Amino acid sequence: MRKSCLLLLGCLFAFGLQAQNDGWTEMFNGKDLDGWKKLNGEAEYHVEDGVLVGVSKDNTPNTFLTNGKTYGDFILEFEVLVEPPLNSGVQFRSLSKEDYRNGRVHGYQVEIDPSTRAWSGGIYDEARRGWLYPLANNEAGRKAFVNGQWNKYRVEAIGSELRTWVNGVNTANLNDDMTSEGMILFQVHSIGKNKDLIGKEVRWRNIRIKTDDLEASRMDIAPYAAEINMIPNTLTDYEKRKGWRMLFDGKTTDGWRSARGQKFPDRGWKVEDGVLTVLETGGAESEAGGDIITEEIFGNFELILDFKITEGANSGIKYFVDPELNKGPGSSIGPEYQILDDEKHPDAKMGVSSNRTLGSLYDLITASNLSVPGNRKPFRGVGEWNRARIVAKDNKVEHWLNGNKIVEYERGTQMWRGLVAYSKYKNWPAFGELPQGHILLQDHGNEVHFRNIKVREF
Repeated sequence: MRKSCLLLLGCLFAFGLQAQNDGWTEMFNGKDLDGWKKLNGEAEYHVEDGVLVGVSKDNTPNTFLTNGKTYGDFILEFEVLVEPPLNSGVQFRSLSKEDYRNGRVHGYQVEIDPSTRAWSGGIYDEARRGWLYPLANNEAGRKAFVNGQWNKYRVEAIGSELRTWVNGVNTANLNDDMTSEGMILFQVHSIGKNKDLIGKEVRWRNIRIKTDDLEASRMDIAPYAAEINMIPNTLTDYEKRKGWRMLFDGKTTDGWRSARGQKFPDRGWKVEDGVLTVLETGGAESEAGGDIITEEIFGNFELILDFKITEGANSGIKYFVDPELNKGPGSSIGPEYQILDDEKHPDAKMGVSSNRTLGSLYDLITASNLSVPGNRKPFRGVGEWNRARIVAKDNKVEHWLNGNKIVEYERGTQMWRGLVAYSKYKNWPAFGELPQGHILLQDHGNEVHFRNIKVREF
């Protein structure tokens, strides 16, 4: 009888602990690093007063500490205190494989960024695609992290939905399916040649994870933290609510036609594996299949598309296009988001002050990183998918590249007309001032790939 009572009390005690923890498991015991291992670098880790401490070191690449376990869907919480300006992060769903850059850790990272850029809580794809969710368009998120104090992080990775919070502020909402499971690792960033960063510390505490009953524990996303969907040719429920719709279904050319006719070109373009491709035909402008335009016209709109260029390629995205303006040789007329291999195509060195380079308003305004002044344009490279975004509202227009603003201007102003007067468009009356027009993808005779073309109107 006494034994049965003791068993019953033990069960009740265990149940009480589980209820109290609400399904959370402590990842770090606060005492030692038994079972943990370092990858890639030689930065130091130790335990101090129940806190995990990482210490930067000279002449070593990024260093990662992991318990080696693999996690799929989970909610992770931790607190972090970092010595500025040391950069850090926590990897999740990340991998280390011998057949990928000799074991280089790669995968999602929630950023710890004490710099003036202030992208803490953004999502970076370590050693793979780079920034997936920078905070250039989330001002509330940029203000969440506070230097000199403990900051509480929350990461929800459930299915393809990856969401982050810093001090209760929603910093990132990403939809991506490249990696469904992997390790969680605590990073001490390489310091490069900055000797002043030797010995700087990043500290973590209260590290806990939950892997069951996740739906009931999810937090609501905030209206100021727009969702970014990286899954090609799809619309999430969030995007549908916000008015987004596809301009390319990934299978057909429905909704598109030649800029010089009522049908889609019978050569020069193809659709394959969810990608719309303009084919290589020697580099001439609009002499093969020719430009294609949307059947619809747009005034106030936001356009997103992914593009991938081949070496030396030239193309462009034009908007406010009237195909009747130019019946002669060459491309149809309209403001252009330039798509170009700046390193290999000669057009990059033409024009004025590099205003024909990638992302520029072609022949008018040079693209530069306006989100983080002084940083280079965030181009992922030839052969990689890059995301273009164009926002046009009430004559104000913005170009974005991979989440960073690179051009902004206002049509119809004295400055606008002055720019046009010194460009190749000077002979086109009221160039770029149509209230609405077609969206155009340019055939410049080089192989360029497009996918995930979507739009919403204001």
